[in-house]
Amino acid sequence: MERWGGLYVLILAIIVILGGADGQLQENFYAFTCPNVEFIVQQAVATKFSQTFVTIPATLRLFFHDCFVEGCDASVMIASPDGDAEKDFKDNLSLAGDGFDTVVKAKEAVEALCPGIVSCADILAIAARDVVVLAGGPSYNVELGRRDGLISKASRVAGNLPEPNFNLIQLNTMFARHNLSQFDMIALSGAHTLGFSHCDRFANRIYSFTPSNPVDPSLDPEYAKQLMGMCPQNVDPSIAINMDPVTPRTFDNEYYKNLVGGKGLFTSDQVLFTDESSQGTVNDFANNGFDFNGAFVTAMRKLGRVGVKTGDKGEIRLDCSRFNS
Repeated sequence: MERWGGLYVLILAIIVILGGADGQLQENFYAFTCPNVEFIVQQAVATKFSQTFVTIPATLRLFFHDCFVEGCDASVMIASPDGDAEKDFKDNLSLAGDGFDTVVKAKEAVEALCPGIVSCADILAIAARDVVVLAGGPSYNVELGRRDGLISKASRVAGNLPEPNFNLIQLNTMFARHNLSQFDMIALSGAHTLGFSHCDRFANRIYSFTPSNPVDPSLDPEYAKQLMGMCPQNVDPSIAINMDPVTPRTFDNEYYKNLVGGKGLFTSDQVLFTDESSQGTVNDFANNGFDFNGAFVTAMRKLGRVGVKTGDKGEIRLDCSRFNS
C-alpha cells in the first residue's frame, strides 16, 4: 500500500507540474516544489509593512500596473540601464519604490529556501493579496504558475493604463481588453481606498475644469476647498495626498461612500457615480461592504490571469530586476 501511495503522490506531482505548461494557473502549483512559498512571502511583506505603511498601496498599485502592460509577468520590475523599461515610462515613474522593494525582499526570502522555483510574477501576485489583508481587507486564494516575462519596454506602456480623466466608456474599453467587466472595473477601482496621488494628477478639477466652471461641479464644494488647501496652485507636483480622505489606511468600502458624497479624487473615480449605468453598483458597494469584498476578490483573481506566461513562454527570474539572459 505504501508503494501505491508513493506512486499516487508522484503522479499528482507530475499533473501539477504539467498543469502549468498549458497556461493553467493553480492554487497549489508549488505544493511539491516550494510548499511554504505563501508563508515565506507573507512574512517578508509583514516585515516590510512594519517599516512603512506605503508598502500596502505601493505593492497593490504595482500589481495593477504590471498586469495591464504585457500581462501579470513582473515586466514592470525590470530595471534598464538605458532607462527604456516599463518602469521608466512617465506614468510608472510615480510607482513608490517600496512596492518594488517588497517584491525584491520577498524574492530573496523565497530564493533562500526554494532557489530557481518561484517566479517574481507569482511573488507579486501573492504580495498583492497579502497587503490587502494587512489593511483589513478580504483574504483569497491566489492562483499560481506564472513565469516572468521576457519583454519590458517603456514604449509599450502608452495607452494601456487608465488615466485620471477617463470617462466610463474609456474605462470599460480598457478593462474589457483584459476580459474584465464593468462590474470588475468598479470593484477594482475600490483599491483607491488606499494610497495617495500627486497634486498634478487632479489639479485641473479644482483650478481649470472648464472656462465657465474652474472647479468640477461634481466635486463636493467643501472637499474642493480641502484639495485647494493641500494643493495650492503651482505647488510642487510631487506633493501627494490621500486618495480616500476618510480612512486612507484601511481597506474598506469608504471609497464608494466618498463617491456618493462627491469626494472622488479623480474624474475617473467620480464618473462611476455620476454615470447612471454604473451608479447602482457604486450605491450597492457603498451600502454593503460584504458585496464589495466579494466582488473585489473575484475581480482580483480575474486580473491575475491577464496575459500570464507559462511553460517556455517565460522564465523564472533569479533577480526580479533583470532578465536571466
